[in-house]
This record gives sequence, structure tokens and C-alpha cells, in this order.
Amino acid sequence: MSANLSLPQPGLGTFRLQDDVVIASVSSALELGYRHIDTASFYNNEEAVGKAIAASDVERESLFVTTKVWHEHLAGDGVIESVKASLQRLGLEYLDLVLIHWPSPHDEVPMEHYIAKLNETREAGLTRHIGISNFTMAQVDRALACPGGEHIITNQIEVHPFLANKALVEHCQSKGLTVTGYMPLAVGKVMQEPVLQEIADRYQATAAQVALAWVAQRNIVVIPSSTKSSHQKANLEALELQLSDADMQAINSLDCDDRIANPDFAPSWD
Repeated sequence: MSANLSLPQPGLGTFRLQDDVVIASVSSALELGYRHIDTASFYNNEEAVGKAIAASDVERESLFVTTKVWHEHLAGDGVIESVKASLQRLGLEYLDLVLIHWPSPHDEVPMEHYIAKLNETREAGLTRHIGISNFTMAQVDRALACPGGEHIITNQIEVHPFLANKALVEHCQSKGLTVTGYMPLAVGKVMQEPVLQEIADRYQATAAQVALAWVAQRNIVVIPSSTKSSHQKANLEALELQLSDADMQAINSLDCDDRIANPDFAPSWD
């Protein structure tokens, strides 16, 4: 676990991975030494992720498993019911982290309600930690001020060289939250970026490894998704790279606010 981070670095993202593909991906990652697995009820793959965990020799206590509650389940007891259903599908007795996947669109469900319910899942022992995902700076502040919000440990957001998300990252970190960065490879776009390729050549690395190193050097937990064992291994090795300040600045200059995850129910971004 890296300094100042409350989640194991790196994690394995499982978005868009289904059935045998996600089973193979999680199994391979666990064999290589990954201990942080990120899924969500919306991904429709929790059962398969659970099968891979059950088949692994890794002890449950050594794993850090994250899932998320979809925004359609924030009202009433929906948060608690969603977490219980996730546990059943995953075949686990507890989760390590449960996130609110997206803030309630247009504040249809009051944040005070679903953050309190999220904290109830922690108090009931269904999860060890709680967090948020895709929350703006103002929403982060509101969430932390809600009853139970003081237990939030992370905001999981999109971060890659084309969306540095600098203001939000620094805001979260200033509040003591770990930032978890999803889509750190911009769904493969980093591989074609000449600036990243030039830096990679100097380090005898790949553009993808340089992108991951850049995210991690900002004290952000990365959760790249990968189905190939060789790529997973390369992603682990990327965290051993130490980029120079000049390299970091060169990559910072690629930021063009190129947001990939932007559904119609997303908040008004910072």
C-alpha cells in the first residue's frame, strides 16, 4: 500500500468485463499479486468476480473488494438492499468498500438520506469502508458534511492524461480523501499519444505504463482494466517508474478536458 493512500495500489477495474472474461481477468490479477478488485452492481459481473475470488488461494483478509450502488437505488432502503444483493452475488460476508456510483441526478434523492444509509451499511458490518464516485467539489463537501459522511475515504473519478481533473483531485486530497482514478488509460487512447511514447522510449517502458505512473505519482490509486496477464503485469511494473518533474509537466500539458464517462445524468462538472 502506497503512502497516504487508504486503498491498495493498484486495483483491477472490471467495467465492461463479463462472464468467463472477468473470471480469467480477476484470477490472473490475483495470481500476479493484485489485492484490490473493483466492481459495481451496474457492471452485471459481481457473480463472476465472486467465482474468481472463491477459486483463488488468496485469503479473504488479504483482499480489498469494492462495489458500488447505482443511482436508481438511493431512495428508501435501496442502498442497504443493493449492498446485501451485491454481497450475495459476490459470495462474500463483507465488502471492503462500498461507493455511491453517481450522485442522485438533479438531487432527486437528498444526499443526506443516501449518505446516512451508506454509513448504516458500514455500521452493520456489511462493509469496512464507504466512499463516493463521480462527485464534484461542491458535492464532496456536501457529502462530508452529511451525517455519516465523516467516514467517507475516497472519491472515485475519471483521471487520465487527457482529463487531469486537477482541481477536483487536489480538493479531495486537501479534505483527506484518497482519490481513486478510473479509466487511467483513456480506454486505450494513451497508446497513440506521441508525448507519452517519447517519454516511454526513454524509460524503456510503454505509453500505457507512463500514463499509469503519472496518475500514481499524483498520489492517486489507479484501477486499470485489463484482460491479458501480460498487460496486468506491465501495469504493476508501471508503478515502479519514477517520472521526472519535466516528464510530469509534459504530461500535464496534455490535459484537454476530454471526458469519457459523461452520461446524461452526470452532475455539472467542475
